[in-house]
Amino acid sequence: MPVAVYLLPMAAYLLGAIPTAVWLSKYVYGKDVREHGSKNAGATNTFRVLGKQAGIMVLIADILKGTLAASLSLMVAEQFNADDLMLYKLALGFTATMGHIYSIFIRFKGGKGVATFTGMLYFIFPLAAITCTAFFLIVFIFSHYISLSSMSSALLFPIAAILFYQLDDMRVMLLLGLIPLIVLYTHRSNMLRLARGEESKMYLYKRKSG
Repeated sequence: MPVAVYLLPMAAYLLGAIPTAVWLSKYVYGKDVREHGSKNAGATNTFRVLGKQAGIMVLIADILKGTLAASLSLMVAEQFNADDLMLYKLALGFTATMGHIYSIFIRFKGGKGVATFTGMLYFIFPLAAITCTAFFLIVFIFSHYISLSSMSSALLFPIAAILFYQLDDMRVMLLLGLIPLIVLYTHRSNMLRLARGEESKMYLYKRKSG
């Protein structure tokens, strides 16, 4: 195997570790999102603290981190058979997501990983990713909870991917099964707030007063 096969995961981690929300909020808006709202360095808190424009920029950037990380596999695709290449794509995407959650640039504290996972999954399993995005929107429209929508769509994803792509590689299925576990873990504080009725709601459009 060429050296690049072993170096690309490091590149994927560093790509994922770029703290988009922190750098944008500090150096463009003069306000660190980690000091406001939920204090999380992710897109949702950026929406809450800085508004739609900043939130959308962070969301897109965090999604692209996952997509670009998984696409690094194309540089060494000829080294793998189809099953191993899919596994390698997932490994790069997972590494980028771990970089997002545990960013070396901000003392290993980052976002919750949903957007970066989403970018990876759109690159590898687009049909399943589109289905889960639609499910996310449905849950969000009815509940107004980003956290609940994220966890629900993460739980659906392994099932959707296996059904749409008729997956039979146990290694791939095990990795896909880790996605909802990681998302649930990073949302453990949200689950507590949901249980207590203390979780903040968000709305696609501003609610009319009066």
